[in-house]
Amino acid sequence: MSDTLYMVMPAYNEAENIAEVVSEWHPIIESLNKSGNNDDSRLVIFNDGSKDDTLSVLESLKESYPYLVVVDKKNSGHGDTLIHAYKYALDHDADYIFQTDSDGQTAPTEFDQFWQQRTAYDAIIGSRTHRQDGASRVFVTKTLKAVVKHSFGVECEDANTPFRLMSSNTLAKNLAFVPDGYNLTNVLLSVIYLKSGQRVKFIPITFKPRQGGVNSINLKSITKIGIQAVKDFKELNDTVIQGL
Repeated sequence: MSDTLYMVMPAYNEAENIAEVVSEWHPIIESLNKSGNNDDSRLVIFNDGSKDDTLSVLESLKESYPYLVVVDKKNSGHGDTLIHAYKYALDHDADYIFQTDSDGQTAPTEFDQFWQQRTAYDAIIGSRTHRQDGASRVFVTKTLKAVVKHSFGVECEDANTPFRLMSSNTLAKNLAFVPDGYNLTNVLLSVIYLKSGQRVKFIPITFKPRQGGVNSINLKSITKIGIQAVKDFKELNDTVIQGL
């Protein structure tokens, strides 16, 4: 296996953040391409039907950032966009796929410790132990951890972290169990990795406040998503997880 990395990010209404995010993360791809045995690693940002200027800002950045790829798509939500992003990376022969969000809350300086351990694990997932995004978000993460354990019988430190490195062969196999359009893609992938006994490591990461723009997820939507998740988890455990 070579070391081609596809770093994928969904983006929705991130015009205020996206230029800074690209400037922070693109050097990692540039460094990998210069130091590796190929020039194939890419930073791929998926514009999920943004209503602001996210797409035009991204298009304007491509000349300055040669390894930036911009994919425009109709709005379908974060989870479905992740499925689209993962399949895109696999279709383009990535050896490793790293996913983070485009809101500036994660730190590029923490990526290298994941990359250095890439061959030892099937998935390395960030655990948001140093959070600066508010008590309500911490509560949601802790609640999700309890619900995942109750629903699937696995202990998952941080199931929905948008900071994860996965090998292509395991992601391709696991992604086949994720229903098309599913909203909590990363949660289900975390469960599948753990439930099937694959090699998973959690590494503490920091999680900064949103750097700009407006979060599209609020307490009302979180509650709605949570209620639906409990129903979905039961069905998925009966129809998918038990067959692993």
